Amino acid sequence: MRKYESDIERQMREFYDNLSERGKRHYAATEAVKLGHGGIVYISKLLGCSRNTVSRGIRELKSARSDSVPEVSDRRPGGGRKPYEYHLKYIDEKFLDILKNHTAGNPMKRDIVWTNLRQQEIADILYEKHCIRVSRTVIRKLLGKHGYKRRKAQKKVTMKTAENRNEQFENIVRLRAEYEKAGHPAVSIDTKKKNSSATSTVTEPCIPVKRSGLSITISAHSPTA
Repeated sequence: MRKYESDIERQMREFYDNLSERGKRHYAATEAVKLGHGGIVYISKLLGCSRNTVSRGIRELKSARSDSVPEVSDRRPGGGRKPYEYHLKYIDEKFLDILKNHTAGNPMKRDIVWTNLRQQEIADILYEKHCIRVSRTVIRKLLGKHGYKRRKAQKKVTMKTAENRNEQFENIVRLRAEYEKAGHPAVSIDTKKKNSSATSTVTEPCIPVKRSGLSITISAHSPTA
């Protein structure tokens, strides 16, 4: 029987010490069977276990019912860290509240949505607004759970610049919040649709909308060439 080198023996002992009771038996049995005659004696001395332990492991591996052998658990039933849903019952509601005004999507594919906020920014806002502290790993799970896709960055040259562009969107968010607070309806419509057979852009005309005595006119702006 050929013995292992000293460095290999040291690595085997370190690996063996980190296994569960059942794992130790099966690992010692596997090594003993691999070495053949004299393997049980050598492995038992190398790993510091009894020959009966190695023999029991061999019987378990050979038995067709080895899966029924109970695992010796290293922790109490129910032990370990609980998932974030266990401690934070309403985190989905708070998470969606933060992304409400930071969500964009593809009007041609309703199931594709994304956000302009980074994972760390969402975590920071979640703590500042709702006193909920979570890691970026939890934020990534929440984004996937609610169907947010990763938006691939593309390098494009802007054809024109608009002064105070960001302020315009901030004003829209403010007006929307005021209308919702007053009980008025808020309508969000994307009227632009690219024609696949031409380079032109098709737009819808102005649409008058009436609801509960409130008249709203939705105008579509044609793109500039």
